[in-house]
Amino acid sequence: MTGLSEAHRPSTLREAALSALAASDLDAKVDLTNLACRLWFARKLGLYAAGDPPHPGRPGRPAEPLLVSPRLVKRRSVHTAEGRIALIHSLAHIELNAIDLALDIVARFAPERVPRSFFDGWMTVALEEAKHFRLLSRRLDALGSRYGALPAHDGLWQAVEETAHDLGARLAVVPLILEARGLDVTPPLVEKLESVGDPETADILRIIYRDEKKHVAVGAKWFRFLCAREGRNPAERFRELVRMSFRGEVKAPFNDRARAEAGLTPTFYRALSPRSS
Repeated sequence: MTGLSEAHRPSTLREAALSALAASDLDAKVDLTNLACRLWFARKLGLYAAGDPPHPGRPGRPAEPLLVSPRLVKRRSVHTAEGRIALIHSLAHIELNAIDLALDIVARFAPERVPRSFFDGWMTVALEEAKHFRLLSRRLDALGSRYGALPAHDGLWQAVEETAHDLGARLAVVPLILEARGLDVTPPLVEKLESVGDPETADILRIIYRDEKKHVAVGAKWFRFLCAREGRNPAERFRELVRMSFRGEVKAPFNDRARAEAGLTPTFYRALSPRSS
């Protein structure tokens, strides 16, 4: 990292997370995320302070990619080089948003009455999402493209706005709906990439899948913690919050085994999907 750590060293985790969240240069965003993690785990940061900067409202972004409606982002076959580049670009965009989602939960909910280990978990998630984004960006470079070369959509950040008021809702929607979906779709995608002769991308997706399972587990752990503190049934509360705070469809088929290994059993989500059996 060049100069970022020397320019201004944050004094709180919230300040560090907000700095990374607001960064529009994506290399700086990744580096600032890594710096925040190093300082936090070295216990060189407080949690939050009255003098922390204000939340930027939206994450910092470069001029590209152009953000369009989700229906205008074309799906392409992995059987063509152009299709695989489009797939990797869309995955890189998801992972970039995932960095900011993890940073946001730390910054927005820093005053929440939770143990410090809550923030350990989410900073680990942020660190791993930054790793995923860099891996996919480098893969795009290797294929003669780059992140930002294709349009993308802004649907993931809408989940932040819908759940900004409630930590339980944020945990229900982001790790336990959005990230859990990755557990469903990634294994068949790895098989497709192997079948078309792209083991390099398949290997990156295996790393992401392994880490995603841990991220869902972090979400499930703290969602259950909040429910226990409030004397609520976790599965019932999950369904209630999803119906209130999630606009999309909870899509089947589900990778029940991977979800259960992460602490998300079918009693949570099956009743929310009209297509599940």
